[in-house]
Parts: sequence; structure tokens; C-alpha cells
Amino acid sequence: MVLVASDALGAPCWLSLTARDRDTAERFYREVLGWTFRRDTFGRAFSVAEHNGVPVAGIGAVAGELAVPVVWTPYFAVDDADQAVARVRERGGTVGVGPVSYPPRGRAALATDLEGAVFGLWEGTIEEQWRVGEDAPAWLELHTRNAFEAAFFYGEVLEWATVDDPTGCCDVSYEEDQVVLRRSGTPVARLNSGPVEQASPKPQRRPRWLVHFKVPDLVAATAAVNAHGGTVVEEEGATRVTVSDPDGGLFTLDEVAT
Repeated sequence: MVLVASDALGAPCWLSLTARDRDTAERFYREVLGWTFRRDTFGRAFSVAEHNGVPVAGIGAVAGELAVPVVWTPYFAVDDADQAVARVRERGGTVGVGPVSYPPRGRAALATDLEGAVFGLWEGTIEEQWRVGEDAPAWLELHTRNAFEAAFFYGEVLEWATVDDPTGCCDVSYEEDQVVLRRSGTPVARLNSGPVEQASPKPQRRPRWLVHFKVPDLVAATAAVNAHGGTVVEEEGATRVTVSDPDGGLFTLDEVAT
């Protein structure tokens, strides 16, 4: 663990699953993704998932306690959670939880953007080895009605770099109808426009941050999902499938050659 570096402020810094039953979630992700788990200093309700000794994500059995849905959530590093929460509200977003203190590590808040996609804010220490992006075990994609409008919202809330203020953590570029967020030249998230419905009965059709986990064998991983209480929600070609865990947490499996 290290203090948030100045060049990390505004960038994705963690992935977390809010679960109802941590033990059930751990068994599922151990079988599907090969993760191991260690207890975390946040408390007995939290654990850290690792793959080959590298931290990938956190699982917290707090969905019932905080009255929040079971969902995979990306967290973004900020230097002041109160100010970041104020920026969310000023720009039309909603703050659902927090900031909540987790001494001595830091403070967290959960918010939704203009379209209703859930994201987190984190002020405090981060996992130094954690990575997200094209060369990491996981990558992030925002599915939203208008990626350009979303980029303005997140850019202002998280103080991403702009032409007028190039000092922010991340560079934003527009490529093939996508907004691509890069930190130190490496893509860490993509924002995509698409058909979404906030009130859709199908969660995968609502605006949301999609969390993609990479697997070497999609057929085997999908079989493990079905065998351990999960559900296949939507197949997207030969190398990608959206699934849910036994608690209803949505995520996407991407087959990547090793």
C-alpha cells in the first residue's frame, strides 16, 4: 500500500464488488477466475482477490449493510473526498453513500453519473501493484448514452487533463467513436455511446461501468460460471460473454490469448 501519487489522482485506482455473502462470492470467483483471497485491513467483511500474487479486486459483504445493490464498481482516486462529492452534485450527479471513513486507510464515497452509472471515489492509500487496462487482468468500459457528455462530467469531477488545464492525471482522446482515457500513455478506461435505458428491466441494458476480466479459455470459464451458481446473461461473439455471479453481480469475460 502507498499514498496516492499525484499522477494517480483522477485515475481508476481499485475495483470492488459489493456482495451480500463474501464466502459465497469468494468460492464463485475462485472457481471461475482462479483468484485467491486474503483478508484486508478494512475489517472482517472485506477481502482482497489476487491472481498470481497480484491484487485484482476487493470483495466486501456490505450490500445489505449499506443498502446498495450487488455490483462491480470502479473507484477513482481523489485528493479530497468532500470536494469530489461536491463536484459530483454541482454537475448533476448523485451521491448515494459517503464519504465513509475507513481508518487508517482513507475515505470512500459511492456516486452515480448523469445517466445513473455507479462509480466510487477514494481518498487515501492505494494498492501499489494494482493495474487496470489492456495489459492488466481487468479493464473498464463505460456504457452510456453519450460518451462525450460523460467525458465532460467525469473530466470535471475527477479533474482529468484538458487543453486548458493539462495538469490532470489522465489524457482523454476521441478514437473511433470512443472516448479513451490514458494514464502515462496506457489506456485505463473507455467510454462508449450506445443504446441504454435507465429503467430497463435488464440490468445489462442500463448505463453502467462494465468490468471486464480476462480469461485464457472462455468456454471453460463460462462452464465454471454455470457450474457454480452464476448465469450467462449475454453472449457477444466468440470471445466475450456477460455473466452474473450467484448474487447478481454483472461482469464480462473476455478471452485473451496467453
